[in-house]
Amino acid sequence: MKRLAKQICAVATVLLMSSALVLAVDLTDDEVENIVRRSYQYVAMYNVNNKFALKQGGWNTVDSDTELKDHTMREIARPNNDTLYIICMADLRKEPVILEMPEFDSDYVSLMVTGYDHYVNIPMSTRQGDFGEPAKMLLFTERTEGYDGSPVEGVDRVFECTGDFVSAVLRVMPHGNDEARFKRIVEQMKQVKLTPLSVFLGGDPKPLGEVGLPPVGETDFDVFENNLLEVMQFVFNHTTFDPDNAEDQAVLAAYKPLGVEPGKAYDPDKVAKIDGKKVREIAQKIQREWLRDISSQEIYDAVAPVIFQPKGETSLDALVATSITGPIGIPQEEAVYPQLVTTDGAPLNAQHDYVIRMSAEEMPPAGAFWSLTLYDLDEGFFIPNDRKKYSVGKNGGMKLDEDGGIEIHIAAEKPEGVPEENWLPIERKDLNLGSQFRLYVPDLEKLKTWTPPKAEKLQ
Repeated sequence: MKRLAKQICAVATVLLMSSALVLAVDLTDDEVENIVRRSYQYVAMYNVNNKFALKQGGWNTVDSDTELKDHTMREIARPNNDTLYIICMADLRKEPVILEMPEFDSDYVSLMVTGYDHYVNIPMSTRQGDFGEPAKMLLFTERTEGYDGSPVEGVDRVFECTGDFVSAVLRVMPHGNDEARFKRIVEQMKQVKLTPLSVFLGGDPKPLGEVGLPPVGETDFDVFENNLLEVMQFVFNHTTFDPDNAEDQAVLAAYKPLGVEPGKAYDPDKVAKIDGKKVREIAQKIQREWLRDISSQEIYDAVAPVIFQPKGETSLDALVATSITGPIGIPQEEAVYPQLVTTDGAPLNAQHDYVIRMSAEEMPPAGAFWSLTLYDLDEGFFIPNDRKKYSVGKNGGMKLDEDGGIEIHIAAEKPEGVPEENWLPIERKDLNLGSQFRLYVPDLEKLKTWTPPKAEKLQ
């Protein structure tokens, strides 16, 4: 009996010591910065994907736009205002789902699929010759129950995702300047469906069960401060990590000493106690640095070729930059996102008016279309205004001059003689602004020599 009591005490002592070792982790600022940098892509996409799912009423749901986004859009920073979205939120744990898509009467459509890891895949786009006829795509992951990747009769394509919870987002150019075509496109968008495989085959859907989703943050900083380890444990359990991918292995290595590893259940008593305020401060510091640096054409040119790419074709810097400046964009073959800077190098500020001038020869080299969109710099949301005017372009509205050029004005009041389509309204106050171009299906050769215009402050 005494021997058994000693063994129990010994086991208890080992467990307590092990727990104490985990709880006693003391991170340096450099270690925290490494964790934050390697977490940004996951935190950003955890917030984005789950906010959309919550807004839409859950998983395996589809939400199709019928009009362009406005300033009430708060689920994602720096949304576009020149394509309509079809947002499909898929839960792939219990069975695959079939994404059914019609033919589209649009000059530009793309399908983007991404999970919590923020690696971007574009399995279909008009640039690649798709959407000229209806298509069905099966989505699954290596953890999807009861499916091994085999073809399914009636399904055109099979796509393996890297996460159990994914967004499959269609961007559709609505041809807003052609009312009849716009209406046709909206009706086509309503035909997109997300169907569980069991239902597609004529049966009943498998119950999804409880998700057990940790709380999302109003901002990414809230997650960094309040429940980073809980969120990352959930992410690890629902994401595919490649043993041969250096970035995948680096994030796993950063969290292992904190008690967070794939396959574990989150237990607050068995993970490290981290200083949430310090983590938040360092996340904010990294954000400030990227918002400052990304306005540099040299830095933008360095990351542009590898932003919004699949796993293995991007970099940690690119993932951090895009997670901060605007998640889930599309790669440069589909679109590029040059930042608008000022002639004097100072940030745009709503205390001043600005003009952006382009001659016909200086217009963006976009094969499909282009736009210029205005945001508040820090949060990345549209500038509220009664006209719901947030961008200049083919869908947001623009008017070229008789020579084929354009003047775009950012101003508190519409300047005399400036077309309504070319005026981006602001409220006169001390607010830093951010603005970026979007060039869809860019001419990558011409892009090498194209210089984005700069905003000139008006006196």
